Amino acid sequence: MSSVPEAPRWYEAWFDRAEYELVYKSRDQADARGLFDLIDTVTDLKPGDRVLDMACGRGRHARLFAERGYKVTGVDLSPSAIEAARKMAADEQLEIEFQTGDMRDAACDGCFDLVANLFTSFGYFDEDTENAKAIAAMARSLVDGGWLVQDFMNGVYWSANLVPFDTSERDGVKVEQRRWIERGRLKKEITLTKESGEVSTFIESVRLFTLEDFERMYADARLGIVRVFGAPDGSPYDRDSRRLIMFSRLRTEP
Repeated sequence: MSSVPEAPRWYEAWFDRAEYELVYKSRDQADARGLFDLIDTVTDLKPGDRVLDMACGRGRHARLFAERGYKVTGVDLSPSAIEAARKMAADEQLEIEFQTGDMRDAACDGCFDLVANLFTSFGYFDEDTENAKAIAAMARSLVDGGWLVQDFMNGVYWSANLVPFDTSERDGVKVEQRRWIERGRLKKEITLTKESGEVSTFIESVRLFTLEDFERMYADARLGIVRVFGAPDGSPYDRDSRRLIMFSRLRTEP
């Protein structure tokens, strides 16, 4: 008896779609550069150090790392995102190694000075054990004393300040976003309506982790938090911060 193929999980299908890039095309590059200035200030990295951009998408952050002289590898689950990242890096004459991969699998054993996981590219998996497995895999990819930088939404803030609905337009496409919280996850239904009347709907679902949640996962992965910020400009983190930007290091002791 043949088995029925398992339907793709939302993150396996959505990030591979051109519509994803349409919805998020307004991402702020100045914001990204501010985060990189913060990374340069907090860490002891120097040009030539090895950086892994985990869940790199189309390589926006990986290219910024490369511009600053780091040796960069970008990993993402989406083949189309990796293909686009390679093309943009080639167009900008940047040497970056891009590869497809799952964040729950270590990219190597102890070969990166820094692993970056940015723009809330985390919390996708239904089981907390799987999300913790991703943290452990990123830690395993670090050299002793290496840095993990995670830029995530502040679950405390967004639980209290959720915007249930908004609408906008992108390149002639109407974008409607409906948000709700269900079982500790922020869920989003994105409906796209083209001028032709064609309608497409996509779902996102991200675990609303708090700083305390990350501290527990980090401890299990031998990571110690060094600094926490609430914004790329270096503002201190508190419960009213929209972002949760964590700098941790891999402890050398067992």
